[in-house]
Amino acid sequence: MSAPVNQELEEEDRAAHIAVVGLACRFPGAANAEAFWSNLASGVESITFFGPDGSPREQPPGEASVGDEVPAFGLVADADRFDAAAFGCSPLEALMLDPQQRVFLECAREALEDAGYDPARYRGAIGIYAGGSETSYLSALRARRELLAGASDWQLRLATGMDFLTSRVAYKLGLRGPAVTVQTACSTSLVAIHLAAQALLAGDCDIALAGGASVHAPPRFGHYSEGGPLSPDGRCRAFDARAQGTVGSNGAGLVVLKRLADALADGDTVRAVLRGSAINNDAAGKIGFTAPSVEGQASVIETALRAAGVESDSITSIEAHGTGTRLGDPIEVAALTKAFDTRQRQFCWIGSVKTNIGHTDAAAGVAGFIKTVLALEHRKLPPSLNFEQPNPEIDFEHSPFRVNTQLRDWDTRGLPRRAGVSSLGIGGTNAHVVLEEAPASPASERTRCPQLLVLSAHGPAALARAVDRLGGHLRAHPEVPLGDVAWTLQVGRTAHAHRAFVVGHDTADVLRALAEQQGPVSDARPEPGQRPVVFMFPGHGGQHVGMGRELYATQPAFREAVDACRAHLTPVLGFDLGMVLHPEPTDAAALERATARMGEFVTGQLCVFVIEYAVARLWKRWGVKPAAVVGHSLGAYAAATVAGVFSLADALRLVLERSRILASLPAGAMLAVPLPESELRPLLQSGLSLAAVNGPAQCAVSGPVADIEALQARLTASGVESRLLRIPGAGHSHLVEPSLAAFTDCVQRVERHPPELPWISDLTGAVVTEEQAVDPAYWAAHLRHTVRFGDALGTLLAGPASIFLEVGPGRTLATLARQHPEAGTHLAVATLPHPSDNTSDLVSALTAAGRLWASGVPLSWQGLHAGARRQRVPLPTYPFERQRYLVEAPDTTAPMTRQAEAEESPPGHIPSTSSVIGNEPSEAGDDVTVRRIATAFAEVLGLPRVGLHDNFFELGGDSLMAAQLIARLRPHVSTPLRVKAIFRTPTVARLARFLEQAAAESAEAASAISPPAGPSSE
Repeated sequence: MSAPVNQELEEEDRAAHIAVVGLACRFPGAANAEAFWSNLASGVESITFFGPDGSPREQPPGEASVGDEVPAFGLVADADRFDAAAFGCSPLEALMLDPQQRVFLECAREALEDAGYDPARYRGAIGIYAGGSETSYLSALRARRELLAGASDWQLRLATGMDFLTSRVAYKLGLRGPAVTVQTACSTSLVAIHLAAQALLAGDCDIALAGGASVHAPPRFGHYSEGGPLSPDGRCRAFDARAQGTVGSNGAGLVVLKRLADALADGDTVRAVLRGSAINNDAAGKIGFTAPSVEGQASVIETALRAAGVESDSITSIEAHGTGTRLGDPIEVAALTKAFDTRQRQFCWIGSVKTNIGHTDAAAGVAGFIKTVLALEHRKLPPSLNFEQPNPEIDFEHSPFRVNTQLRDWDTRGLPRRAGVSSLGIGGTNAHVVLEEAPASPASERTRCPQLLVLSAHGPAALARAVDRLGGHLRAHPEVPLGDVAWTLQVGRTAHAHRAFVVGHDTADVLRALAEQQGPVSDARPEPGQRPVVFMFPGHGGQHVGMGRELYATQPAFREAVDACRAHLTPVLGFDLGMVLHPEPTDAAALERATARMGEFVTGQLCVFVIEYAVARLWKRWGVKPAAVVGHSLGAYAAATVAGVFSLADALRLVLERSRILASLPAGAMLAVPLPESELRPLLQSGLSLAAVNGPAQCAVSGPVADIEALQARLTASGVESRLLRIPGAGHSHLVEPSLAAFTDCVQRVERHPPELPWISDLTGAVVTEEQAVDPAYWAAHLRHTVRFGDALGTLLAGPASIFLEVGPGRTLATLARQHPEAGTHLAVATLPHPSDNTSDLVSALTAAGRLWASGVPLSWQGLHAGARRQRVPLPTYPFERQRYLVEAPDTTAPMTRQAEAEESPPGHIPSTSSVIGNEPSEAGDDVTVRRIATAFAEVLGLPRVGLHDNFFELGGDSLMAAQLIARLRPHVSTPLRVKAIFRTPTVARLARFLEQAAAESAEAASAISPPAGPSSE
């Protein structure tokens, strides 16, 4: 599918027109728009024919006689199935919901995802305009009340009423704009599209969903009558001489509309442009209520053309109402011919989607609309089926129209492709819209910059399917920029509890990562953002030339922070620190100079601080704020700066002074020793100091080079493998003592402020107090005494489950956190790779971001894309995990589309009153009370088991169900119960405790007012 070329929409036009930015549909033979287009382009007739026994058959039966049932119908697959968990519905609510409303609800979510919008994060108002067909599901529910756990008639009405079709979507998806249910018979969904467009132009909403649904499960057959709307052989032959009517069908479709100027500014994929639309009514100028009118239809088309601002001869395709009736088709073509008012002949192709899928009633208009949008996108006109000879009442030769009977290129000789779509309702409400191909959109930036792709679902099985579907889509569409794919997944999908992510430079990279994923990295916590993040800043030792090079090149926040440090340091150092951090990779001499300088104490320590500060700023831009900070030796200065103790300039001044002091000491070294402090201390001779205790068996020793070498030799001889650190000096040893007074004075001269967030001391292992933070003596002691990072970790690990994020070069601190005995459920993540790791900086940082997101930490996706312009692109929508929920009336004889499944699956879930508690009671009150409450929960919600701590409302309950719950419990409890009590105590355990406490208080009060027992007067 090539890119659109329409350049005619000027700025003033864009303000007056509407963009189609997303769509979703479920029609016979098509679970989505892609399958729908494939069927249309291939000329597939998606009607199912049934035999006398109600089973599907390959060959159509003969024509029905007058009064006979027409054994043909357009079936929507899985219309009797629904993913209740995806919408927070209990099984009982799902069972009561009309299948039409369930299918429509799923389509609404898919349409918004196709457009790339998550209602929870979209700041504007999203409205919905739609309508449905009358179904018989309410009657079926009333006839089978025994399956519904005593649901009230009001609940059944709420679950099936067409009035609530749009408001239920608004409630379940969180839409704040108007929710308007439309009802104009067969023209319902196209009228809804017109109303949605008008609402957008009026400013009633910023995005509008529009469409309709007609779903009967089981399917509802009609009966043939002479001159009636149904074809006796189940075939719709629009405009054909043999036309005898249409065929009934299920279907649902929605489009997502937006003001065109907004859509282009926001980087939406514009599928087509709605230039203009109109609606009217035939009024009394016709022979009967159900008869169509040439005047009324012509008028609505003329009005729509004027609203669109186009001439009729620029329209080269018409999607007609086209029901294939002997009366309706000639009137419709006569009305079109009158409205076009041109001498040109047969320049405009005409067709009807009803020849493919039948008449979807309230969804008929949106079916034709979606067909036309897809045709504009693909620049092809699909065939209208079952046409051989024109209806003799239609004069095509002297009209602008001819029936399109084959798939053809939509060639307009360079002019914009435009089409009209008509939908005509019984009773005379007519609708017509003018569509135009989308304008050319600016191409997204295509680079090999790595991208973070995120996926989530309600459960692990759905997540695995989402991973597979994304892989299949990327294989089928390798041309889509990976940055757009990442952006759409990040901002256009709701983040659910089970999560996965991959990072890749290009599509091939991502496909490999998706294929290699054994088990998605996920965290089943239902509420994101509850895990606090601890920033850990490492000390000297991980520095290397080139650290952060990719981040500097691609991330403005990182680059700005590094440049701010360089600006402060260059006048002091006499050279640009950037030449040490990021020399030209192809310049061997520059690399050699940078490596030599990186090995110097002063330059190396400054480089570590600069990178740590810049990485912290990067995480802030990416939306991650620390709940606490901790540093290791030199890292304490970065931690203090992030905590607000020092300004950047003062922190650089202190790090420079500190590093100069350490560089001026006699030659020294540091040795990592894998022994506990208690075993190591006796081995330390005079001249050696215990520099750090990083864990139960992780220590470091500092001192003169000769003494360190002697200790290492003794350790080796005793079988202990020690390691020299990449630090050219003896920090945290007695060698620094002569310089402590000078350093104290230096700290005294800079401004110091109390910490603005918890900062854990690597000197004491406890939270740094306000007094310590501003006390120069604290900083002098920090320079001299043992680093107790293991104690600091112990303090942090004793708190709630957290994410320990290493903010700086390497992964030393993340490893220490992982190895700590108290690590438990805490997560340790490193931002940058180890110097020996050839992973790129940006891949490493994005992988860290993915791990945080998978653990529930929200990210700023705008910050992650660093200002690059991204487009929302169509991607696979949520992989619903549907189960069968259907109540059938006792006398139902209509065929089922899934007989085997229907035989295996009961029509609903009836909970057993035995063993309804899903986890063992624990301090939840009396066992009898707990069991009664759990049984009531299960019955009202339609669940087989209920956990002791499961939330009634999170399981799908609502205020009406809460009232039912109270009605079930009232005979068994002495405490008066109201609905607000359920909101306050929504679990079995909490409600049981509440009832017992209330009963105890009531008994105590009764005892207090009763007269004391005394001696008998007799």
